[in-house]
Amino acid sequence: MDFPKAIKLAELAELLNCEFRGSPEHLCYGFNEIHRVRPGDLVFVDHPKYYQKALESAATTVLINQEVAVPENKGILISDDPFRDFNKLSKIYAAFKPADSAVSPKAKIGEGTIIQPGCFIGEEVEIGKDCIIHANVSIHSKTKIGDRVVIQANSVIGSDGFYYKKRAEGFDRLLSSGSVIIEDDVEIGASCTIDRGVSAETIIGKGSKLDNAVHIGHDSIIGSNCLLAAQVGVAGCTSLGNEVTLWGQVGVGSGLSIGDKAVVLAQSGVSKSLAGGKTYFGYPADEARKRHREMASLRLLPEIINRIELEE
Repeated sequence: MDFPKAIKLAELAELLNCEFRGSPEHLCYGFNEIHRVRPGDLVFVDHPKYYQKALESAATTVLINQEVAVPENKGILISDDPFRDFNKLSKIYAAFKPADSAVSPKAKIGEGTIIQPGCFIGEEVEIGKDCIIHANVSIHSKTKIGDRVVIQANSVIGSDGFYYKKRAEGFDRLLSSGSVIIEDDVEIGASCTIDRGVSAETIIGKGSKLDNAVHIGHDSIIGSNCLLAAQVGVAGCTSLGNEVTLWGQVGVGSGLSIGDKAVVLAQSGVSKSLAGGKTYFGYPADEARKRHREMASLRLLPEIINRIELEE
């Protein structure tokens, strides 16, 4: 997420009531979660396992709970609780605002677009031309929708990301300040849920089609002309290439990538990144022909065991 204007490191330290290391004039232009950081961004890190990843990332300001050497051309903010202070930025720059109408007067709705009864459309939503938004769809603030998009009944676009920190008193949610971008000619089935980015965008690419009851996690990017069948679940920060097909009840883990034109067969579980241009099956998902050979071999196992017992 971008700040309204660049903020100096010393000013950020004062805002968050923490110490800083580096030039007080060092500028920060926005804040983002580690998977989507850009040069000029602030990123937080609160676990030693990820210190180096954060310090070596594209982010040029690091909010951390450890005294560290300052990398060249970067700024450091030292906090006793980086998670809390990252949430503080969301509260300041992307505070939740209760709606006072079903369709915000600040929403922009294109010519020829049909909004069916019972829909909620939040602030700063943009919907293109010739779309159909069916009954009881909820489109949360900052969502951008292209032209000729169809969203079937009861779907929710822009709900908060599923991202928590375990604390002694319970789970603490990382606040979502990002958005959703749905490109032209996308179709979304009934009762789908698409979470907005924690601090960036969740993107559904041009021409992609989502069946009923599909879930897309925060900050994930779905390429163009993808097909996602019923009950597919894609976890946060995952990237699908173009023309990827996920058949019914496929589950995809967090932070993975699936290459262009890959096909994952029904009820498979994707636990590692997959190359494009191949067909996958099983859990963990592997090349389908290999999995089918393994299954055929297993069916022969009882016969093989019987033969060995008879020979003995």
